[in-house]
Amino acid sequence: MRDKKIKISFTDFECNLLINGIFEWRNMLLEEGKSTEYVDVLLIKFIDKAEYK
Repeated sequence: MRDKKIKISFTDFECNLLINGIFEWRNMLLEEGKSTEYVDVLLIKFIDKAEYK
């Protein structure tokens, strides 16, 4: 079964807010000694797809 892809548009502010939130989540996981593998993948996807001007 193939995963369904969803496209969403964000403003620059919203995109930055999401990226910062994911960074905070990642930092909390690191402090707890938990794996950040999946969070890192999500973070990279957001950063790669962000359209910075």
